[in-house]
Amino acid sequence: MDGVLIDSNPFHLRIWSEFLTLHGVPFDPGKLGAQIFGQRDDTALRMFFGSDLSREQSVRWSEELEHNFREAFRAHARPLPGAAELIRECSREGIPMAVASSAMRKNVDFVVDALKLAPYFRFIVSGDDVLHPKPDPEIYLRAARQLGADPSRCVAFEDSPIGIEAVVRAGMKCVAIASTFAIEYLRAETHAHLAVQSFEELNLEKLRALFDRQP
Repeated sequence: MDGVLIDSNPFHLRIWSEFLTLHGVPFDPGKLGAQIFGQRDDTALRMFFGSDLSREQSVRWSEELEHNFREAFRAHARPLPGAAELIRECSREGIPMAVASSAMRKNVDFVVDALKLAPYFRFIVSGDDVLHPKPDPEIYLRAARQLGADPSRCVAFEDSPIGIEAVVRAGMKCVAIASTFAIEYLRAETHAHLAVQSFEELNLEKLRALFDRQP
């Protein structure tokens, strides 16, 4: 969702920067994106506050972070260029779709509803629904299972190296969207099957072609 359906990552960066500064936690602004994008909040919080952070405190802080994000992002909610068009094209062809996001369920529902895309997705799998965060493939395998789809016949879209690794480990085709990381980096440093600058470069024919290519 974040960095794929929507350009929300600048807002997450700002909210996390303000939060860490408020709590007196040192961080490198240049590395913050790589530390939080694609991660569940509890994983990122323990990275900064230590592994002994209690679950209760983690939940409270996660709620605070994501409430602040929704308030900041509400007026700016719009899909990344080309995303809605590709979703509608797939829907016309009867291709089942799901959202698999590390974000909490409140955020995913908020975004999908704000973009008016909810009718296109049969299922939503959030970070609240899985035990193991990305790069573990659990979230993608769960989404495929709910869709009744063989993972090897699925395409997933990701913007972060952590997310791309989760897709590949799930046995799916991965299309990397260069909304967060440079396309050259995604092509050189990840195992994405295809990297594009935006959804505007994609259509259903190009997605089908992924299954015709040799590994």
